[in-house]
Amino acid sequence: MSEPRRAHVSDHRAIVDRVQAWWGDSRTPAQARELSLLLPKLFLQFFSGTSLVIEDGTGIRAFLVGFHSPDDDVQAYIHFVGVDPELRGQGTARRLYTTFFQRAAEAGRTEVRAITSPGNAGSIAFHRAMGFTLEPGDREIDGLPVHGDYDGPGQDRVCFVRKIA
Repeated sequence: MSEPRRAHVSDHRAIVDRVQAWWGDSRTPAQARELSLLLPKLFLQFFSGTSLVIEDGTGIRAFLVGFHSPDDDVQAYIHFVGVDPELRGQGTARRLYTTFFQRAAEAGRTEVRAITSPGNAGSIAFHRAMGFTLEPGDREIDGLPVHGDYDGPGQDRVCFVRKIA
């Protein structure tokens, strides 16, 4: 397994294919395709330098799409992370996040933000374990601070922030 490397625009098709395959066990094919639409090529056209890929001889096994805010020079944002189900629970996502934190800090960033759906307990637990705190929302769901309609009507999100050195 390789160390995380900078993503390339040419990785886009493989990443989209991985999202559809890796989430196919928990979603219908249409839902997995819809999820992959969160990763238009523009993310790798404009943010490949801050996005990461882990691969082996079989291809991409994990990825992180993230960027440094162009409007706020202290913030970075993790947009989407995927790990091959065969590698989950082995520290692969932690390696991606740690590399992203290190590179963001080297670029002078001091905080990283991320979001997830309120029902995604695994993501919430992972982000908390990675040192993220939950930002106050406009309401609570099951004890979690939630930002209502964050991504549009009915698209509530849990927002995270983590300070980095």
